[in-house]
Amino acid sequence: MRSPAATHRYLRFFQAALLFLPGVLLAPIALADGTIQTIDRIKGSVVAVGTILRTRVPPFRFIATGFAVGDGSLIATNAHALPEVLDKEHRETLAVLIPSGLRGPQVREARELAVDLGTDLALLKIDGPGLTPLKLRDADTVQEGQQVLFTGFPIGSVIGLFPVTHRGMVSAITPIAIPPASSSGLDQRMLRRLTTGSYPILQLDATAYPGNSGSPVFDPETGEVLGIINMVFVKGTKEAVLTQPSGITYAIPAKYLQSLLTKIN
Repeated sequence: MRSPAATHRYLRFFQAALLFLPGVLLAPIALADGTIQTIDRIKGSVVAVGTILRTRVPPFRFIATGFAVGDGSLIATNAHALPEVLDKEHRETLAVLIPSGLRGPQVREARELAVDLGTDLALLKIDGPGLTPLKLRDADTVQEGQQVLFTGFPIGSVIGLFPVTHRGMVSAITPIAIPPASSSGLDQRMLRRLTTGSYPILQLDATAYPGNSGSPVFDPETGEVLGIINMVFVKGTKEAVLTQPSGITYAIPAKYLQSLLTKIN
């Protein structure tokens, strides 16, 4: 049994702890509120990229994620995801599906505006009013260990075209292609990348899924886009020697998208 003096010291410690705890508890809540607001803002600018064919059921076919940039009428996505051929005889066209809105999901026709095969980036132009464009951040300010979020459509229409947000960390800033230890690890894609020039990409400690290609990687606090998720193009050079691709996620830095935007203006 505690002595009166010990009990008094315990109570004083407990009271001091109660005064300290509100500051500790409120800090994470404030951070969470900021993240929630950022996600809500980002979701309104993220779209599903695909094609539309009026005689098909369903008419819209999903192929990748995209997001609004520039003046809001431009959609950024991965170039490799765009179809090489469209069924023009039956009037199939590129399109985006905007999942949110007062009238529910909207499908807008789109056209290819610019493509950079070197960075696997593409810009589409959509019909109708523009969306809220996302701000791009210079990749040179991105740091390893930085927390990030990315929003897109994992597994595509299989689980429904509702934007989903994942979190992770920039685990490394690394060259897109590294020479293999032996020539047996070289393929045409790797050789072309090494001869045309390597550049730094973001390696993320996060899991992206098919359908996430083209998703914006953004700062949880500011919503600024740091990169664009790329699953197929990067893995073909980074993991060419692996029989089974890893669960590592990669992203093309946003500065290359900014460069593509500059070229069309």
